[in-house]
Amino acid sequence: MNLNTQPDPARHAVAILGGGAAGALTAIRLLRAAPRPLRIALVEARPEPGRGLAYGTRHDEHLLNVPAGKMSGFAEAPDDFLDYALAQGNPDGLPREALAKAFLPRRLYGDYLQTRLAEARAASSSTLDVIADTAVALERSAAGWQVALASGAPLRADAVVIAAGNTPRPLPARGADALPAGRIVAAWDADAVHGIGADEAVAIVGSGLSMADSVLSLERGGHRGPIHVLSRHAIPPLPHAPFARLAEVDVDALAGLPLRGRVAFLRGRVRDAAAQGLPWQAVMEALRPHGPRLWRTLSAADQRRFLRHAVRHWDVHRHRVAAPVAAMLQRLRAEGRLSLHRTRLQRVAALADGRLRLEGRAADGRLLQLDVDRVVNATGVEMRVQFMGNPLLDDLLGRGLAVPGPHAIGLDSLADGDDDGALVAADGRAQPDLHVLGSLRIGTLWESLAIPELRVQAATVAARLLARIGAG
Repeated sequence: MNLNTQPDPARHAVAILGGGAAGALTAIRLLRAAPRPLRIALVEARPEPGRGLAYGTRHDEHLLNVPAGKMSGFAEAPDDFLDYALAQGNPDGLPREALAKAFLPRRLYGDYLQTRLAEARAASSSTLDVIADTAVALERSAAGWQVALASGAPLRADAVVIAAGNTPRPLPARGADALPAGRIVAAWDADAVHGIGADEAVAIVGSGLSMADSVLSLERGGHRGPIHVLSRHAIPPLPHAPFARLAEVDVDALAGLPLRGRVAFLRGRVRDAAAQGLPWQAVMEALRPHGPRLWRTLSAADQRRFLRHAVRHWDVHRHRVAAPVAAMLQRLRAEGRLSLHRTRLQRVAALADGRLRLEGRAADGRLLQLDVDRVVNATGVEMRVQFMGNPLLDDLLGRGLAVPGPHAIGLDSLADGDDDGALVAADGRAQPDLHVLGSLRIGTLWESLAIPELRVQAATVAARLLARIGAG
């Protein structure tokens, strides 16, 4: 079907459901490149589209995990974010080359996305309707799509882009739902983390990037009490490191190997890099553009092995933190203020004195028991779509408009061809007027969270939809 073939002033050409980074980048692409004036809807419940969970923080201690020079929202303009940061005054007075290597506040990146969206909106002949609402259901009709919003307001569109963003995992412990309000704090809620008392004992469940953000917030707020980090692996994020050039990695050879062979291959490349004076980070960075290909060339059995045994080791090497953040974590451990506990949390309960008791069991069977004042949930992003508690996604699955992705992760979508990103229905057919991008494509692509991946997906989806509109 061709898009926008029937004139209808009440209908949108494209409805983007979700206004975080992925949704904002898609809207910008549509506004900039539309072949004729179009009406576009961007549905986002948060008051500031473009930020989402990742860039919604207003606390400057929360830094980007990628240097500024690699954070452009547009692959064809690789210095765009760097130029924006320089235009904001560069308060530290860094030379351009040094600023490109710096890890800037995530707040600034949210400002950047909002600015570029506003500029595209002002310069375009198309109309962008930003709708402060939440999509809860989607139904195909003869005229396109009917989007049900939480407010009950009608929304009709010829094509839909689902950019639902990240869904934080609930605390994986019995008794968590019965705790008094405020005793469990979400790592994403930086204001709440800042509000933790200076002398309170804190348990952070999860040892990834959200844990690092939480510790940063505690430090910035003058926290003095003990911090306990609990996770199955107890491996904190590893740091970025400077390197003169990327390591040489034969990606074709790597993609042809099974999982065990890939591990051995990469260890060899790390040794080769070290002999050339390059850190292991230079090897991982060389792999970055090839993440989806490397995932898709693994057999289903090897993908399952990766998820069971290797995913945490991949994450700490692939998703790194700025060196000063890693140094802070090391310092707090050396001072005895930060402790890592390798354990699987099983139960949490309120004690009579108002404190919380956490119980977990290590891989060797030993029981861990901790009494703390507050728990921070830093368990990361929920990947299993059935457990996200998102009414829209539940509706899509119920109607057969979507199916879970590989290994029940995210939603299934095409990963190449003219309809890259098209959602796959229960009958196995792709839907070229219903696209998905971002974290919901993790099962299909694996690497689908960071800006370098999101900007490509947004550009691809926008181009596909505009080509169909142009054909109409």
